[in-house]
Amino acid sequence: MATQIVMDRTGDNRHYFDAMDPQALLKAEERFKEPAAVRTSSGEAAVTRTLNSTADETLFSAASRG
Repeated sequence: MATQIVMDRTGDNRHYFDAMDPQALLKAEERFKEPAAVRTSSGEAAVTRTLNSTADETLFSAASRG
């Protein structure tokens, strides 16, 4: 199950979704209003501006979300 982590001043909210579920993918894609970071297979972070449904984790920070 994929995870989107949204960090803000209150902590973090985790949104889990099934990458094979079209409705869940739509909701996950709606969170992309600003760039986010994904963890690559080598463990490094990479900036992304679109949903990568194969990423295990995607991180959104409050600084990028206004």
